[in-house]
Amino acid sequence: MSYNQYFENAQIAARKLNITSETINRVLIDLAAEAIAQTNYLLEENQKDLDRMDSTNPNYDRLKLTAGRIQDIAKDIINVAGLENPLGHILSEKTMPNGLHISKISVPLGTIGVIYEARPNVTFDVFTLCFKTGNISILKGGSDAAYSNQAIISVIHKVLSKNNIDVNVTTLLPVEREAADALLNAVGYVDVIIPRGSQGLINHVRQTSKVPVIETGAGIVHTYFDESADLKKGTDIIFNSKTRRVSVCNALDCAIIHSERLKDLPALAKPLGEAGVEIFADELSYIVLKESYPVQLLHKAGPEHFGTEFLSMKMAVKTVDTFQQALDHIAVHSSKHSEAIITEDPENMETFLNRVDAAAVYVNTSTAFTDGAQFGLGAEIGISTQKLHARGPMGLQELTSYKWLVKGNGQTRP
Repeated sequence: MSYNQYFENAQIAARKLNITSETINRVLIDLAAEAIAQTNYLLEENQKDLDRMDSTNPNYDRLKLTAGRIQDIAKDIINVAGLENPLGHILSEKTMPNGLHISKISVPLGTIGVIYEARPNVTFDVFTLCFKTGNISILKGGSDAAYSNQAIISVIHKVLSKNNIDVNVTTLLPVEREAADALLNAVGYVDVIIPRGSQGLINHVRQTSKVPVIETGAGIVHTYFDESADLKKGTDIIFNSKTRRVSVCNALDCAIIHSERLKDLPALAKPLGEAGVEIFADELSYIVLKESYPVQLLHKAGPEHFGTEFLSMKMAVKTVDTFQQALDHIAVHSSKHSEAIITEDPENMETFLNRVDAAAVYVNTSTAFTDGAQFGLGAEIGISTQKLHARGPMGLQELTSYKWLVKGNGQTRP
């Protein structure tokens, strides 16, 4: 089948998609139940993908499904079903002096193309959020997750068929690269492209696509341990931000520490060493750590280690003499995803929140919370790092646009 045929089928499905919120929610609840029921099948297909990947690859953990992760996916689907549908909301309305009644209402974005790498959970997430908001989804997963994605889409299509809904409301394109190129050029069929994956993927999509793009994904994440920071809070936060799940975009890449607190660096780093985290330390932090940190895990940092998204049990440490230097380092190296400060200084808290340019900015807590479910959005289609249309976790509201409705009674314009 030609790629245009996939797009045309999706276009036909879009014209037929006129179902109630009750039906949408029923389908999603059915899907959550079916995902649980098909756990063994999904894990078997996922294992085929895992068998083809080196277990030391940073993407291995992203690719891996477990029974627990499938249960979490099902919970997220049910959570989305329970959220208010954002469509049809009157965002503003007024009656003009000439009698025209003008209102602005929320509507679907339309047909959303998503290009992503080795994260099969994205297949569930994208369908769930797009279906809830009346959007059509066209998915292009990576070859690393081919078996997993095909299994998931078959489960989704089974539930759609059971509920007499055109399965083309969500489409999984073939794995070959040509399919991605076709999607990026599907002008007239696709309204927006959302890439999820490495910086390389995002750059390729941004530079190549003829369809409008919302950038998501790459996270070069910093946490600054300020001169006034609480050691216990800092130790817990840095450890959680780095080690909770290293392969995700909100994981910590660089800890910045005020030089007046270097004496506390061994205590801050101790849990990291016990967990096996490799540290690339600048000159001052290396001198402090070399007496206590596991020698095989400690390295001198080079320029290439700052501004790097590690996606693994690796991180950098940078020493600064002032709060301003910390802000400057973040400004130069951040991907504008998630940035955090650990401090007890109220003025520094507010300055950090106001001046750091990122989609999510934190005070005294872990960057691991940059997540749609954690933000109360049910799930997310990605973390937008741009400023047009959407920023941060993209949930239901971010998958809508709006249109103007104008009602008159014969008015004409002079």
